[in-house]
Amino acid sequence: MPKTERELRQDIVEVGRYVYQKGWVAANDGNISIRLDEGRVLCTPTGVSKGTMHPDDLIICDLKGNKLEGRKERTSEIMMHLTIYEMRHDTRAVVHAHPPVATGFATAGRPLNQALLPEVIIGLGCVPLAGYGLPGTPELTEPMLPYIPKYNALLLANHGAVAYGEEVWQAYYRMETVEHFARISLVAELLGGANILPRTEVDKLFDSRTRYGIKARTGVEPGCPVTAEDGAAVSGDKFLVTREELIALVDEALRARGMA
Repeated sequence: MPKTERELRQDIVEVGRYVYQKGWVAANDGNISIRLDEGRVLCTPTGVSKGTMHPDDLIICDLKGNKLEGRKERTSEIMMHLTIYEMRHDTRAVVHAHPPVATGFATAGRPLNQALLPEVIIGLGCVPLAGYGLPGTPELTEPMLPYIPKYNALLLANHGAVAYGEEVWQAYYRMETVEHFARISLVAELLGGANILPRTEVDKLFDSRTRYGIKARTGVEPGCPVTAEDGAAVSGDKFLVTREELIALVDEALRARGMA
């Protein structure tokens, strides 16, 4: 049986509380929405902590972002949500937050695109990085457009992350996976670099999606996820090299300077 509007309001409040308690937002950051029907969206208000919301604080707006109901003003980033709904008819909920480690990757210009964890490959494929756009303006959504149809979670350069799904708890869990993946990726880098899975294993994981009930939007895309065969390139101008290759590069540089 479909949930009532009151139940959906309570879901947003509970997700907001979890997002706040986990430290994925500070102050009044972040926003959450649920598509009620083909003409209305329920969303969080602006200027309210996600940890202290009440169901009656939420706003209903139309698909152009105009407020229809509510005593407060709707989130200033509603157009990002509406763009996702327009491009993804299978999506009924969106969660946007600033989880610290994932946002650290976003501010460093680093997508979460390495083939490291089976659960992430099966559930998300990878988490690409959309270029920077001014929050609250159309500039925010423009860099997201190529990725929205293919992926269920994105990093937003110098901003945060957004995840979406068939209902709000699925969107929340996808955001949780993004931050968990970011933390593991960071630890692997601190320990000297992760062991990236080969393409054959990635293909097996993609093929297993239906067994786990995952509705895949796309197959393996070039560079997303990055597999062991994709070479040394990781992201941007960063490269992985072996210890022997690094020593050889240093020796060559020293010889060129006449120091070896």
